[in-house]
Amino acid sequence: MMLPIPDLLDADELARIRGLIDTAEWVDGNVTSGHQSALAKRNEQLPEGSAAAQEAGRIVLEALNRSPLFIAAALPLKVYPPLFNRYGGGQAFGTHIDSAVRIRRGTDLRVRTDLSATIFLEAPDAYDGGELIVEGHFGAQAVKLPAGHMILYPASSLHRVAPVTRGARVASFFWIQSMVRDDGERQTLFDLDQAVQTLAADRSHTDKTVIGLTGIYHNLLRRWADA
Repeated sequence: MMLPIPDLLDADELARIRGLIDTAEWVDGNVTSGHQSALAKRNEQLPEGSAAAQEAGRIVLEALNRSPLFIAAALPLKVYPPLFNRYGGGQAFGTHIDSAVRIRRGTDLRVRTDLSATIFLEAPDAYDGGELIVEGHFGAQAVKLPAGHMILYPASSLHRVAPVTRGARVASFFWIQSMVRDDGERQTLFDLDQAVQTLAADRSHTDKTVIGLTGIYHNLLRRWADA
């Protein structure tokens, strides 16, 4: 599943995050790279333990917790603390695949990376290039969203960030361990959930058909979820 989440961050949250990170000290983005990624990655990143990254990350997590679309699509069990990166001056990230498990240094946090997420923090007309390009069964899709919007996609996908040729691309990125690890099963549950919500809006949540389909949803979730 590849799904945009519009307006995850409102204007105030976006301004607060940019106020925190724009004045912070950035370092080489390879501080969190594996061997393969380090060969392809050229960008800057906020240190994970910095005060700016932690406070900006809390704002992102609060936004995720109140997003019904994110929760329905990801069925999150664990979320890796959000990271922040910046590309400019020809910087790019070549084709790679995310590590299957992310371990936060100095902690016992381990997150199986079922889903990857990128939140765009810069207006798309403020920079050239910088598209997130995700390869899937139907070819490569280029994504460049308005500031505050998020794209959710399988972490098993090959993906890259195109070179930035003007301005700077600023984003938050992180990974999600879902209660349902299989992407096809998550897609089925999401499609069913959205159909139930549409039907309930047309009829009511007490309609027998809506109740029956809701039961099917939860029985499938019960069968597939690892909570």
